Amino acid sequence: MDRRSALLMGPGWMAATLPGLARSVPPVRKVAAHAPFVGRPDGALLYFQDWGDGEPVLLVHSAGVSSAIWAYQLPALLQSGHRCITYDRRGHGRSSVPAGGYDYDTLADDLAAIIEALDLKGLTLVGHSMGCGEIARYLVRHGAGRVRRIALLAPTLPFFLQTADNPTGLDRKFFQDLRQEWLRDYPGWAWRQTPAFFTPETSQAMQQWGFTIATQTPLHVLVATNIAVTETDFRPELTRIKVPTLILQGTKDRSCPLPITGQRVAGLIPDARLVVIEGAPHGLPITHAERVNLELGTFLVS
Repeated sequence: MDRRSALLMGPGWMAATLPGLARSVPPVRKVAAHAPFVGRPDGALLYFQDWGDGEPVLLVHSAGVSSAIWAYQLPALLQSGHRCITYDRRGHGRSSVPAGGYDYDTLADDLAAIIEALDLKGLTLVGHSMGCGEIARYLVRHGAGRVRRIALLAPTLPFFLQTADNPTGLDRKFFQDLRQEWLRDYPGWAWRQTPAFFTPETSQAMQQWGFTIATQTPLHVLVATNIAVTETDFRPELTRIKVPTLILQGTKDRSCPLPITGQRVAGLIPDARLVVIEGAPHGLPITHAERVNLELGTFLVS
């Protein structure tokens, strides 16, 4: 494996009740005071969107992009009768950009705040890349009382650093040098890495769309989230996850190579099933949307 291309940690992307009509009006949902934002104790505001009815599905996007990355899952999920919720991680998309709070504990608490503000129950959590770590930390930190199942797409798990008990990891200096490269010219780096996020068959227009999303996140957020992703050891936590888990990953994932991520995660989570998609890259929610949607649809009725 080419160590310089091993990890792509950037784009790894009220109802009024009229007299006599009360029974026809759906129950009012519990929402945040500043909807469509959920406020956090440190002043951060998290932008969310909430569509449809039915069993809820909450999608947690990858680092460096926004909830727009789920554009090709939402139509299928809504058509199948699910309620779909997306939100932008702090520092990403339309959420506010605080100076800090990009550690997994804070990010998991942000996820919990969205879930509690919308009073979600019987929930399926779907994560891509870094979003998978937030889901794992949420379950360990807040419990699975509201969660029915989880799906992890191209996870940045379980642990990337090389240590005595993790000899297949990468040296910390590799990541330090990577972040220094970002601080010199992140758009240039992202432009060179964009083709690996997609497939050769992906249109230039689609690649440009992904690149544009991936270059909107402030540099200090990119650096902070990369530190969290690469230096957090989830191995002990994954063994504590007890909900049904679907792992989807491609054989062409250069950001998170399958042998050191998805395959290892499947061996750590007790009730996990790994589905390997031949030829899929890290951007599989876009490049292999039809297959991803099919697997998610099957999993949601299991």
